Amino acid sequence: MKRVPEELVEFAGRLADESGAIAMRLFRSGVGFELKADRSPVTIADQQAEAAIRTLISAAYPQHGVIGEEYGEDRRDADFVWVLDPIDGTKSYITGRPTFGTLIALTHEGRPLLGVIDHPALHERWVGARGHSTRMNGLPVRTRSCPDPADAALYASSPHLFVGDAETAFARVRAATRQVLYGSDCYGFGLVASGFADLQIDARLSIHDYMAAVAVIEGAGGTMTDWGGQALSLASGDRVIASGDASLHEQVLGLLSIA
Repeated sequence: MKRVPEELVEFAGRLADESGAIAMRLFRSGVGFELKADRSPVTIADQQAEAAIRTLISAAYPQHGVIGEEYGEDRRDADFVWVLDPIDGTKSYITGRPTFGTLIALTHEGRPLLGVIDHPALHERWVGARGHSTRMNGLPVRTRSCPDPADAALYASSPHLFVGDAETAFARVRAATRQVLYGSDCYGFGLVASGFADLQIDARLSIHDYMAAVAVIEGAGGTMTDWGGQALSLASGDRVIASGDASLHEQVLGLLSIA
């Protein structure tokens, strides 16, 4: 597919509207949480938001597959598959920090076509789709030029996600860049797309955590791959890098290289 039809872009926006409305009804309400098997928290807001999105997808596109953070896989081998994280940053959500977001991606034959990064508490939304320019709240955005790592602003979800060889590799990037910021959840991807930051690097993520960012970053002129420089897909691993500048991307891949 060379260009994502406008109806799919609009539909993804409706999914974000629905998820955001559910999340905001319970935000800063003292909502409780449970710990999943991996010790990550989940709230009723996560569950209700994903259930609502799945219902809308099933009604509009019953032939599409869905992979969700909370309710698993349904028709993963379909040509078109939605990848959902209803509340990315649940730890932020339950502690009242507004950087949590909704991540919605659509893939075709395993490759990302469309992505929405929505922050309902901040009223900020990035939408990217193949054949479209990325927009933030309806206005086009572009990444910025930053060919030198020494000038780069780097985001990462948490320093605790880098373990073993990943910690060593990330330390090389951290030492080479101008500043490093942590704890932005998926917000850092949007800031790279808008040209306010230059890099987001993460490890130990699932496809729910980054698939939506791919179309957003690429539609703004940036590059997003795994740490080996390979294009991202449903089969990708847990280490990703998003860069606003292609030259910067190549240099940082070299720093991330693990022999």
